[in-house]
Amino acid sequence: MKLQVKFALYNAITKVTIILVLGLIILLSLETISSHHLDARLTKKRLKLIDNLNAAEIDSLLTSQRSFTDYNILKEEFIVLNIIPKTGKISPHLNFTTERREIEGDIEIYRILTDQFEFNNKRYQLELGEAMTAVESIKSTIRFYMLMVLIGALLVTLITDYAFTNFILRPFYQIIDQKLNKVNDPISYRHENIPTNTTDFKILDESINSLMKKINSLFMLEKQFIANVSHELLTPISVLSSRLENILSDESLQPGHEEKLLASLKTLNRLKLIINSLLLISKVENEQYLKQDQVELKAVLVDCYDDLEDRIVAKNITYSNLIERGLSFVGNRALIHTLLINIINNAIKYNTFGGTITISEGIRPENYVLRIADSGLGMAAEAVKNAFNRFERVPGNDEDGFGLGLAIANSVAKFHGILVDIQSEKGHGTMVSISFPL
Repeated sequence: MKLQVKFALYNAITKVTIILVLGLIILLSLETISSHHLDARLTKKRLKLIDNLNAAEIDSLLTSQRSFTDYNILKEEFIVLNIIPKTGKISPHLNFTTERREIEGDIEIYRILTDQFEFNNKRYQLELGEAMTAVESIKSTIRFYMLMVLIGALLVTLITDYAFTNFILRPFYQIIDQKLNKVNDPISYRHENIPTNTTDFKILDESINSLMKKINSLFMLEKQFIANVSHELLTPISVLSSRLENILSDESLQPGHEEKLLASLKTLNRLKLIINSLLLISKVENEQYLKQDQVELKAVLVDCYDDLEDRIVAKNITYSNLIERGLSFVGNRALIHTLLINIINNAIKYNTFGGTITISEGIRPENYVLRIADSGLGMAAEAVKNAFNRFERVPGNDEDGFGLGLAIANSVAKFHGILVDIQSEKGHGTMVSISFPL
């Protein structure tokens, strides 16, 4: 999850939490406020009624069959007056209750004030009621609008926070994109600072610039070292090889000395191959090659077979090329040839006499897969895990090699954005899958 999304979600969650808490407080307070409001109204009506009460009014309320006041057509208020026996003292406190009450055949929820008073030496109980239907409707409306306000606040918060964090973090993503993701060669790195007012991003930008300057310096030293190795090591080896070959051409050379010179010449050639392989890996990993060729995979496989045909025939291997569609892409043709020839060469080297090599293809929406399977010796799980390490060889195999073939193939694959996967089982052959992105 991106940092700006986390910021937006955090801000939205905190704000929504605050809104929820405030909403709950308001909703809970709404009940209390409405009850207090009705209680105050009923108290005022009680005082007005008792102040204006007389014998005739009492007789009218006691004998009348109507509980509602004359001016209340909707029956939202009622007055009930009853004579009660004189027992105990009259409580000075007013009693308020909320209950369902049937008044003249209609059942409603009322807020009811109950009071006792004495008049003309008689004790009466007075009940003043006011319907809560309107209050409940108002509360339902308020709840609905509060829910709408909450949802609206959530959406506005998410959008504004996401936009704001995107604006704040834009320099950060520019640093990641321009200074890290798009930098394949330290020499082409741009040291210009990304414009920003955020101190933290300025520090990050300057730190990356400083780090890239050091990497660029080390990269130039490595390139110089590779050039020096090419000249300082390969040239003396070539000179020594030429001298040994000249000595071997001398007819007066004794047989014992000839064998020693041949062994020395073979050692020099092995050393030359190792140096060339390591230099190739180093150059590929430092991206000193261009990727400007139109590579036709079928044609490269044909070239690989032509180069290795003698070895295939010598081992009596059945070679099956099942490629029909193939793949065309932009890359370095020589390096792709090196990648494939090293893998096929291993399939020959570690195969059994009279074995098989099958090259097939698989097409997926996101990549093209080239499979090279052999019926050879196979490898244990630990050997598969370390197969791409330099100088790693299959244990117990007597074939000549330096353990650099798969290391070179892996470097070339990474250089082209290709994925190489090895599946092998001891005694049951090996299959190498090469996934080319489409």
